[in-house]
Amino acid sequence: MIDVEEYKKLMYDVIGAIHEVHCELGAGLNESCYQEGLEIQLKEQGIQYMREHSFHPYYHNKAMDSLFRIDFLCKGEIIVECKSVSELISGHRAQLFNYLRLLKKPCGILVNFAPRNYELERYFYDKENNNIVSIDGKIILDFKARRTRLYL
Repeated sequence: MIDVEEYKKLMYDVIGAIHEVHCELGAGLNESCYQEGLEIQLKEQGIQYMREHSFHPYYHNKAMDSLFRIDFLCKGEIIVECKSVSELISGHRAQLFNYLRLLKKPCGILVNFAPRNYELERYFYDKENNNIVSIDGKIILDFKARRTRLYL
């Protein structure tokens, strides 16, 4: 079972960086502005990151030609997906959940910078049990099931 409390601590300063970006830039800009601001903030805070990290999914242990790109990979463990939309939808969450599963990373942050009060959601990937866990430790997506079940 994944230690949610330990990973919440790991995410703390990344969330602080997100907060700083939104405080300074405000609401309503395009996604790329927030990504650029977040890159500057992560650098200033000395948080290790990779921006627009690309990867190929695997099928039967073979790399596929398809290419995915995550907005940020922080501390080698935290996937950050930035949005600037009227509201977060299930497709945004599904994108993050699949990135967590495909890269086998334990932490994911989905942030929507567009609203006056930014929206931030934290999720965790339990690779031992192949499921997505919410901030309160509840299973919200079980990849093991023959059909994926979403428990939101």
